[in-house]
Amino acid sequence: MAKHDHTCTDPHHHVDDAAAFVRAVEHACSERGLRLTPIRAYVLNLIAEAGKPLKAYDLLDRVREGDGPGAAAPPTVYRALDFLLANGFIHKLQSVNAFVACHHPSTAQHSVPFLICDRCHSAVELEDEVVVASLDERARALGFVPQAQTLEVHGLCARCAGAAA
Repeated sequence: MAKHDHTCTDPHHHVDDAAAFVRAVEHACSERGLRLTPIRAYVLNLIAEAGKPLKAYDLLDRVREGDGPGAAAPPTVYRALDFLLANGFIHKLQSVNAFVACHHPSTAQHSVPFLICDRCHSAVELEDEVVVASLDERARALGFVPQAQTLEVHGLCARCAGAAA
């Protein structure tokens, strides 16, 4: 797991400006010798602009509606998602089958717990090395060899919980 100088508890941390986020990913690709093709950059920008988890079908609709690359070829969108996932630029939220921009585009693939609001559908990338390490240690203590972690906690964000009160 990658280490950072700060923790992520803000849903817009590093992703509040989609264009700047794409530039950060372009820089990371350049440093890693990866190629951020126009369709990959376009898909990444759409995910970052969404500001909340974006389902694949919604993403495909946005690609078709826009004038960017990939509008006529859904397989290219899925290949772009595969590239972005494999290189840690986005995360897939398994429980809602949706994608979010990674708050740390300059680091390699890493595991993080997510807090997902069931009302407004926001998702917070909650960087907590203790939780991730604890899950890994417990699994290994049972003889299990973990290869990936997905921890998603559903509930209400502070804003929605306050509105419900």
